[in-house]
Formats: sequence, C-alpha cells, structure tokens
Amino acid sequence: MAVNESAGFVSTLATNKDRFRRTLISDQVYELIRQAIVEGDLGPNERVVESEIARRLGVSQAPVREAVKQLAREGLLMHVPRRGNFVVEISQQDAEYARQVREPLERLAASLAAERVTEENLGELDALVARMRAAVAENDVSLFRDADIEFHTVVGRISGNPLLVRMWEVLEPSLRALRAIADPLFDGDWHAMADEHGRLVHLLREGDPDRAAEAFADHAAGRGPVPDARTAKRNAKPTVAPRKTAALAGTVPAENGVAEAAAPRKAAAARKPAARKVAATGKAAAPRES
Repeated sequence: MAVNESAGFVSTLATNKDRFRRTLISDQVYELIRQAIVEGDLGPNERVVESEIARRLGVSQAPVREAVKQLAREGLLMHVPRRGNFVVEISQQDAEYARQVREPLERLAASLAAERVTEENLGELDALVARMRAAVAENDVSLFRDADIEFHTVVGRISGNPLLVRMWEVLEPSLRALRAIADPLFDGDWHAMADEHGRLVHLLREGDPDRAAEAFADHAAGRGPVPDARTAKRNAKPTVAPRKTAALAGTVPAENGVAEAAAPRKAAAARKPAARKVAATGKAAAPRES
C-alpha cells in the first residue's frame, strides 16, 4: 500500500495498532478489514497486502493471512495467482442473487420465530428498533445499518433453527457488502424505515406465522410499504436511448496499482443526515429496502 493507498483504511490501521499489539487475534483483523470493505475504505478491485497490514498494525503476518483467507471464503476478496488478493467488484446482478437467497431465509426465520418468540425476545427487538430511531435522530446511517442487520440476525436466532442461523452468518457479510441489506444509499424516509421494523416486531408479537413470514419476505425483497425513490428513477423510461458503455466489471488493477485508492470511498450518503433522503450515487446497487 505505497503511494496510492486508501487514506481512510490507513488511518483505521494506525488507530488500531496498539489494540492489536495486545490481542493478536485473527478475528479482530478480519473484522477490521471487512469493515473497511463494506464501508468503502477499500474499494472494488483494490489489492489487500497482508504484509503491509501486518506492519501497520504491528502484528505478525499469520493472523492477517487467516483473516484474508476467511474474507476470500465469504466472497469479499478474490485471490489472483501471482498477483495477490483483491476486493471483489460489486455488481447489481450479484446483489440481486444475494436478495434471492435472503428472501426465503427471512420468510422461514419469521415463520418459525412467530411461534417461538418470548417477551424477552420482543424486548430485544424493540430495543433495536429504538436504536434505529435514535440513529435517524442523530443523522447516523452507519448506526442505523448496524441495528438493522442485528435485528434480522436476532430474528434468525429466535427461529430456533441452528442451520438457518449458520446460513445467515455465512450470507450476512455478502448481503452487507453488496448493500442487499441495510442499504446506506436508500433514497426514502428513514423514519418510516425504522417504523417498518416496528411493524415487523408487532407481527411477531401477534404470533401469526403466515402473516409474519409474508411481511418479512416482502421486506427482504424490497416489496415493503416504504418506497425508495431510486425505484421510480430506475423504472422511468428514458426519452433518449442510453448510449452503450464498455463493461468495466471484473477489471484487476495493474501490478503497480497495489492496494489502493487515492481517497476513501465511503458512501457519500452515509455522511448525510439520515432523516433526509439519501442521494443515490452512480455506484449504488439495485434499490431495495433494508
């Protein structure tokens, strides 16, 4: 990560250096790199250099290597022989594939959870909805995303199906990275999105498996009641036929383009007030509700 390194990621490495000296745990290195990927500090096709990360954190290379292997298994990194590991390009088609897998998982989780949910479980979900509302009040999209994803993780746990929980744990990083859940570029009413999660809790509280399953499936597939303005924009018929552009997906950076965008690629929307509409960018994945 020499001249053109990602400034945001390098700053994160510097601030975490002392903590990693005390706890040489590959899981913590994994979380750090994964967060840099999903938040955009490490952008598509950027190279992840194990030796540089280890040096900047002041740790041995072994835990970094293990973390990189795990991220590759989850599909967030791609290993290119004799070149290294690169952040996987996000495509709208990949995001749609992820949603297609998410929908039946959410349907099953809600159906089972509606029959097993306890008052303690409902209190936990209510608290997460409260966190979403607080995130909107604080204009913090990142906090909203964390509470949103934890909400769906908890519903899976309430289902009581250990295989479903394991499948969700494998899928969740890809859902987050592909913005197929808790999309930070959502162009709609964030207050209403928090309230929508409150409605889902109400359906679980009622204990009707069929209604809960249908609502969670619609939510996962982007068919819920909270509109995303990007849907209308995407479906609008252009007055002029769009010009064909060359396909860029899957391009691997040149050998001297080691790790490394000139500036962090955090979504601009994540820095804008959550209570207002979050503007879509040209990098946005296919619009879906979180």
